[in-house]
Amino acid sequence: MCGNGGNPARALDTSRMSLLGSLTASPAASVVRQMRQAQRADGPASVLAIGTANPANCVRQEEYADYYFRVTHTEHLTKLKSKLNRICQRSAIKKRYFYHDEELLQNHPEFMDRTLPSLDARMDIAATAVPELAAAAARKALAEWGRPPAEITHLVVATYTGAHMPGVDLRLASLLGLDPSVRRTMLYMNGCSSGSAALRVAKDIAENNRDARVLIACAELALINFRAPDEAHMDTIIFQALFGDGAGAVIVGAEPNGSVERPVFEMVAASQSIIPKSKHAAVGRLTEHGLVFNPSFEMPALILKNIEQSMNDALGPLGLNGCWNDLFWAVHPGGRAILDSVEAGLQLESNKLAASRHVLSEYGNMSGSTVIFVLDEIRRHEQALPDMGVLLGLGPGLTVETMVLRDTLS
Repeated sequence: MCGNGGNPARALDTSRMSLLGSLTASPAASVVRQMRQAQRADGPASVLAIGTANPANCVRQEEYADYYFRVTHTEHLTKLKSKLNRICQRSAIKKRYFYHDEELLQNHPEFMDRTLPSLDARMDIAATAVPELAAAAARKALAEWGRPPAEITHLVVATYTGAHMPGVDLRLASLLGLDPSVRRTMLYMNGCSSGSAALRVAKDIAENNRDARVLIACAELALINFRAPDEAHMDTIIFQALFGDGAGAVIVGAEPNGSVERPVFEMVAASQSIIPKSKHAAVGRLTEHGLVFNPSFEMPALILKNIEQSMNDALGPLGLNGCWNDLFWAVHPGGRAILDSVEAGLQLESNKLAASRHVLSEYGNMSGSTVIFVLDEIRRHEQALPDMGVLLGLGPGLTVETMVLRDTLS
């Protein structure tokens, strides 16, 4: 039987398809398509400038255990102090920077005493300190970019140090003198993968909004997780041995203006995936005592086992899988064991993670901003880069953020 055979549903579907065809072919649909095409950039996004910043207070890793147990008034916990000393010695970190100093800590005994709520005090400090640190990094990126701050069209800010309404983004926009019409996006609680996630979001914005110039700012303070040692909470010792404070900023845009803009890296492709059965490996939550973060000892092993498959999935469609040593690598230095796992899992030559290991040594793990420091290190100090490379973020989930980059300076 021809036609719809008396089937009302099929007749309705036919009518809808006919209507859709009419709309698609209508002058209005053509105008919408033209508008959409005009809105999009013709080329891929690029990194146009990078800036980094740290607080002034610097503590050398060899001195950190003495410093930490002194300021927390817990020098009687000799076994924990010895354990922290051993972790610090094996960490491959030389020094770290902190917003908090001894004076600030002495004025806030609640930061050391687990029986006292301290979240409000931590949030009050973060409300001012986080945007100011982010602004210090952003000003360096803006100076390198060479265009007025008012020409920034979008702002993407990532942090887990603080949760305010309005947020860090609004305060940062004011500090930098951005235009009131700047379109702001806040990323909270993405942990160590937040810098990579912010770059992915900026790429999408720049490529889908012609003439967009996106400022990314990532800033973290270890103060959100600072507390006195406790034998019942070994996660505290691990955090104290690895994390420091820092901010990274990047300006992203497509179709660079050759007269004033010099692209550093072209952002070829971006993807995100989750390592199977790893949700327990890096978990945290805000409590009345600040951020409680519980990294699992399984993280390095999970990364070692799964990193090659993750890279094959991300880079395979581009024909880049397998030839890992033909690429440059900007890997988030979450810790020495994390870098060792990536290196072993991909069978990388020892020099491939030199920039990540240098940043870990000089600054420690600054969460999401750290990978921006690595990217800055690569473009400033590594000569004769391969044409193509990978920016790799690793965070709670375990989340793997992958961005393929093309070096435009070599």
